[in-house]
Formats: sequence, C-alpha cells, structure tokens
Amino acid sequence: MTVHFIGAGPGAPDLITVRGLNLIRRCPVVLYAGSLVPAEGVADAPAGARVIDTAPMTLDQIIAEIETAHANGQDVARVHTGDPSIYGAIAEQMRRLDALGIPYDVTPGVSAYAAAAAAFNTELTLPEVSQTVILTRTTVRASAMPEHEDLATIGATRATLAIHLSINNLAHVVKELTPLYGADCPVAVAYRVSWPDQAFVKGTLADIRDKVKAAGFQRTALILVGRVLDGADFPDSRLYAKDFSHASRPAQEPAA
Repeated sequence: MTVHFIGAGPGAPDLITVRGLNLIRRCPVVLYAGSLVPAEGVADAPAGARVIDTAPMTLDQIIAEIETAHANGQDVARVHTGDPSIYGAIAEQMRRLDALGIPYDVTPGVSAYAAAAAAFNTELTLPEVSQTVILTRTTVRASAMPEHEDLATIGATRATLAIHLSINNLAHVVKELTPLYGADCPVAVAYRVSWPDQAFVKGTLADIRDKVKAAGFQRTALILVGRVLDGADFPDSRLYAKDFSHASRPAQEPAA
C-alpha cells in the first residue's frame, strides 16, 4: 500500500502528467482537494473507487481516511492542485504518515506560474533582463512569512516574481515593489489559469490595482512582476550561437 501525492496541475484536466493520471486510474481510494482540483481531474478513478473531496475536511480527518485505506491494503491517490511541492500542504501530511509508518511517494505537476507564463506566451528568464524567478507570497490570512522573506527584501533582487495567494494584498505588493522595480514595471495577473473561466489582466505597478479591481479578481489569481513581461529588448541566448560550442555541437568557424 502506498499513498501517492499527485500534482494535478493548475486546473485543466489534461495538464496532469501521464504518471499522475495512471495512478488515479488504478487507485481504489482517491482524495482530492476539490476547492482547486476540478472533479473532472479525478473522473478517471476506477469504477467503485472511494472518491472524496477533502476541501471541507481537517488534517485529522484526511489522515483517518488514509489510515483506513492502509489497514485495507488500498493504495491512495492524494491529488493536489498545481505542483504539490509549492504551497501544497503535503509536508504536514507526510510527517503524519512517517509517524504512522505509511509509505508514500510524490508525482510532480504543472504549477500555476508555469501555466500563467504559457498563457502569456512569456519566457520568465531572458538574457541580461532576468535570470532568476522567485516564487513567493505575502501574509494575508495564511501562515506568517518567515523573517527576511518580505517583499522589500526579495524585491531588491529585481528578479522575476511569481506572487501566489496575494491578490487580496495587491495594494501591499504595489507599495513594496514600486520603489524597487519602478512604477512602469510590467505586471500580469492570471485568474484561474487553464480553467474554462480563466481571465487575464496586464498593466504596470502604477495601474494594476485599478485594472484588477475592474476585472473583479478576488481569489485564485497569480501575480507576475518583472521586466521580462514587456517583451523588453534582449540579446539572443548563447545556446544556439554559431561561435558557442557544447557537448552536442562544436562551434562553427566564421565564414571566410
């Protein structure tokens, strides 16, 4: 018996990995975070499988379901949104399973920041513009941010930022980042990316609050901040340059 933590992707059922889908197809118990994972994402569970939406459940109740499955020798598909390694709340479940001696593994998934970049046809790392992507959030109602992970500290890098779980804290985001990135810095907000009702807003730190307010985004929206978003002028990467050699291709001599 094994508990399989599975990243279901950002919402669209066909953005789950092949491995994750195959696990769901063969597990007799499927526990899924229904607040962010659509029912269609677990529709391929076996006939007669015990399929439970864990959104209204507590950690104790979830672990109790897993304990019952363990006692019955039944594998469990524990399906989370996005990639479970990012704000997935799986560490606390794995800690409980370790204490109970219940085996588990993890199947990664497509995170919302990757789906948002795809929707915007944007590369988040451009040569000489940004080579760093920071995934972060702000403190609203969830757990407090650790010391030295405030936006002012992180923003000092001027890296591309993917700010999760913070759409209701947008005023704070703008206030902290404007002195560091500039009021004209591009911002893109993706609401429920890959879902049927997905919506997007683009602007700058100067006007993004008004645009988001007009769009009515209040939850499940990701904020991207950085100069990569405006199609800034940038040099080609060295990867495909004629005079750049690597293990798969020798450098080409310049034409005579």
